[in-house]
Amino acid sequence: MATMTLEERVAILEQELLGLKRQFTKPAAVPWWEQISDVFADTPAFDEMVAFSCQYRASQFPQKHEQ
Repeated sequence: MATMTLEERVAILEQELLGLKRQFTKPAAVPWWEQISDVFADTPAFDEMVAFSCQYRASQFPQKHEQ
């Protein structure tokens, strides 16, 4: 088996890196927030979590009683 020089190995790595950069720099057809939109639609557990979150936030800022 022939031994590759360091320069040859680096050239191969540079080509592979260029290919990876081309693959991952393509813009997504659909933005990520649209891809996950409505993932939890019609999920009772999500609705329950939202209700608990609202209760928690309300407990952090109790409203002052008017006199």
